[in-house]
Amino acid sequence: MRLFRGIPARADTPIALTIGNFDGVHRGHQAMVARLTTAARALGLPAAVMTFEPHPREFFTPAEAPARLTALRDKVARLGELGVDRVYVCRFDRAFASQSPEEFIEAGLVRGLGVRWLLVGDDFRFGGRRAGDADLLKRTGPAHGMTVETMHTVLVDGIRASSTAVRDVLARGDMAAANRLLGHPYGITGRVVGGDRIGRELGFPTANVRMRFNRPPLDGIFAVEVHGAAPGPLMGAASLGVRPTVTDANRPTLEVFLLDFHGDVYGRSLRLDFLHRLRGEEKYPSFELLRAQIDRDVQATREFFAARAAAVASIPESVPSSLLS
Repeated sequence: MRLFRGIPARADTPIALTIGNFDGVHRGHQAMVARLTTAARALGLPAAVMTFEPHPREFFTPAEAPARLTALRDKVARLGELGVDRVYVCRFDRAFASQSPEEFIEAGLVRGLGVRWLLVGDDFRFGGRRAGDADLLKRTGPAHGMTVETMHTVLVDGIRASSTAVRDVLARGDMAAANRLLGHPYGITGRVVGGDRIGRELGFPTANVRMRFNRPPLDGIFAVEVHGAAPGPLMGAASLGVRPTVTDANRPTLEVFLLDFHGDVYGRSLRLDFLHRLRGEEKYPSFELLRAQIDRDVQATREFFAARAAAVASIPESVPSSLLS
């Protein structure tokens, strides 16, 4: 897969394209990419995605912007796994936001990208003051040799699959619902960095995972599956939050205690899949009480994984085990 920063002045080849933020790459996004890649293969064109950095709402109202579900690097990697050949990351700034719909179509889609086939959501808006929409693209597309399709909302259990819906269920700690909307467990990837070693002092040495965004969409204590520390996945008890017993810094931190593992993971990139929320964060009056609670959390994590393994063993092979939580 090839990654481009911005839109070229002139296209090097015709492409099939879809446009969106793709935060979380949930099942609605996956349906769009599946339609894109099917059309692209039929037409003999590269399948391309245009996305934005920063998120438009981060540009217009940074204080009110939603928590990110996925860092840019993880989003691009996921799109590649789904069969996308090219990703164009457009810097969303005032110049980009203020261009007219006609300028975006002619200079961006036609001249810069050579779009021959385009897929957008039926509620897609673009250009200054959001004046452009899918109907405008459909009306003007044929004159530029561009076929335009729209995709309707994808429903999961009667809920519209959207980044907002995923954020809502994550904030509630409903990991099963997030799993269904995403089609896989919600995960965070980051490199293990040095910490304050308080977990080691408490008898539970943790890996401090540096997140690629400052405001995660969930918090609490979780049973997680950890990838990257060993050849296979490991069980972990993770804390994601501000650690009120330890510090007043009010800065989110992600730490994980790897069960039954004693190797060195410093410097490694780990992916934590959040399977089950054990509880919310609490402030304890002493480290002794905190240590006792961590011990209970580790035991609860073991019990969760034991129950999960039993559930997986009892279901028919036709049901994906990834949808169990």
